[in-house]
Amino acid sequence: MALLLRKLCPTGNVASLRASSHFVFSPSKADPSLGETTKLNLYQSINNAMHTALETDPTACVFGEDIAFGGVFRCSLGLQDKFGKDRVFNTPLCEQGIAGFAIGLAAAGSTAIAEIQFGDYIFPAYDQIVNEAAKYRYRSGGQFNSGKLTIRATWGAVGHGALYHSQSPEANFTHTPGLKVVIPRGPIQAKGLLLACIEDPDPCIFFEPKVLYRAAVEDVPVGKYTLPIGKAEIVKPGKDATLLAWGTQLHVVLEVANIAKEKLGIDAEVIDLQSIAPWDVDTVANSVVKTGRLLVSHEAPLTSGFAAEVAATIQRECFLNLEAPIARVCGWDTPFPHVFEPVYLPTKWRVLDQLKQLVEF
Repeated sequence: MALLLRKLCPTGNVASLRASSHFVFSPSKADPSLGETTKLNLYQSINNAMHTALETDPTACVFGEDIAFGGVFRCSLGLQDKFGKDRVFNTPLCEQGIAGFAIGLAAAGSTAIAEIQFGDYIFPAYDQIVNEAAKYRYRSGGQFNSGKLTIRATWGAVGHGALYHSQSPEANFTHTPGLKVVIPRGPIQAKGLLLACIEDPDPCIFFEPKVLYRAAVEDVPVGKYTLPIGKAEIVKPGKDATLLAWGTQLHVVLEVANIAKEKLGIDAEVIDLQSIAPWDVDTVANSVVKTGRLLVSHEAPLTSGFAAEVAATIQRECFLNLEAPIARVCGWDTPFPHVFEPVYLPTKWRVLDQLKQLVEF
């Protein structure tokens, strides 16, 4: 297992990650009002957010498999040295146990920041998350809750992760009331959204696109800041079609928008959903009213993927404004392949082809 993990993400090997990617990373700019910035990549930004939480909240604890030495992806590097073994510590290799312990810690009043090493292995903890964490406040009539709980997990394609290290399970958790699900696209969003999850009164699942950990750096604000959960961001304005995505796929559709503008004269608006549950219906609907067309793209399989929920809602809200059927460009309904990953992924060429069909409908 250790050898496999090193192959998945060799420390500092940016070239190998970029070579295996199906996207071009498009850096964001920090809000100038947030003050001083420092250059961080995504895993460093997550580390910085957890450092901030541990420093400002004496009840906060970070734990999971291999956390003590920094974790497989180095997100917790140096935290145990700074904050001690009582607050940053390893757990047994038991996802159900990690989630169960985190729920109990949060219910006792502490801030629990738990790591599930790969999103693919969050399923052994599924019962604890959806039947305990999500329902604790409801079933106790508000007497108890596990709201100070954040579960971090890696997510999405990595270039050579195959069926057990490349899945995108976000839609599985959106069917359960009581959970919030967040996926950042870069370092600036990662810090702000993770701190927002940690401070949120509801249990949150924070999926981290593993292929983005070392993809590029951004100027991330040094101080504490949060970004609103449940608010989408218009990354690129446009008038001819709306392209919606999250996480790694946001960079794919943004590249498509640039190609479509240059080669086809199509002016597409690009929206980063950021929060999958709750999701920002108003921002997406207002964009579709303007453009008349919507394309949703994600790495997860097509059937019952979250794009289906978006399509159903926007069809209801914007039916009279639609100029073409809502399009979904997603992964296929198969296990995630290894050597055929480029065929499985919703690449820029698949998205561009569907965008052309939308505009020509």
